[in-house]
Amino acid sequence: MARARRIGEFELIARYFAPLAKGFAGAGGLESDNAFLPGDSRHDLVVKTDTVVSGVHFLSDEKPELVGAKSLRVCLSDLAAGGGTPFVYQLSLALPETWTEAWIARFARGLAADQRRYGIVLCGGDTVVSPGPLTITITAFGKVPRGRGLTRAGARAGDELWVSGTIGDGALGLRAARGQLASPALERRFRQPQPRTTFGPRLVGIATAAADISDGLLADAGHIGDASGLGVVIERDCVPLSAAARRAVIADSGLWPEILGGGDDYELVFALPKRRRRALLQAASAADVVVTKIGTLGEGRGVRLTIGGRPARAERRGYVHF
Repeated sequence: MARARRIGEFELIARYFAPLAKGFAGAGGLESDNAFLPGDSRHDLVVKTDTVVSGVHFLSDEKPELVGAKSLRVCLSDLAAGGGTPFVYQLSLALPETWTEAWIARFARGLAADQRRYGIVLCGGDTVVSPGPLTITITAFGKVPRGRGLTRAGARAGDELWVSGTIGDGALGLRAARGQLASPALERRFRQPQPRTTFGPRLVGIATAAADISDGLLADAGHIGDASGLGVVIERDCVPLSAAARRAVIADSGLWPEILGGGDDYELVFALPKRRRRALLQAASAADVVVTKIGTLGEGRGVRLTIGGRPARAERRGYVHF
């Protein structure tokens, strides 16, 4: 008897959960990672929930301080993509039955250090014990000028596609953390992502759409295209690589699919009208972030990869949760 096909994450959301969000404009049809709630007279609240699981999103023997920091940072990356400045967050812990107070103390130290770093404070949550693996859920709130939050929708045909920082370090860093690649620099990028919290808010009024790169460049650029009703073209030779990633791919060109589709970069990918290039470069300079044009958005659907201007096959589109 044939096994029934299990639907994917986005089909599941569209079929079962998007209907539950009808009637609330701030949910955006669940097509973006963030929701937008009315705040004070000058601001909306950008809201994002992220869950990380031991053995899936971080190594099961990871240092507790780094687990705490990464749990918060992946959520802050989404706030940055929405143009939000960090405000407060809530924390839910499902601890394994083997938990210890010493582990919790170190985990809390990691959170405390990042609260100071990013200007955010804990405001509530929940703690339970579970027979399953350590599972951490954070709901983060940011502030954005009223009505000006960035979503995946909003890009227009003719917009350019840009990214912050360098791409592929997270996926290659996982290899390094597992001992499959010798690169301390890449390993740090996987273990300690750097959310663009000072740059994202500067994209408000400049970018037309944005997403953070968590599932992979091709996947997350594709989310912008899908939500905006456009096709995306990415030129592989324009994708910015760190010195460590470049050395790795020179040694093994077979790493390109992981660079483009592996995820865990927590950089920003965004659509930009050509006339706003100068404003973008000024914003990037003020945030001390390097930005790179990697492609365009236009009529059509899906993501097309080119190498030297010629169509190329994308072997891996992005991380698949289930």
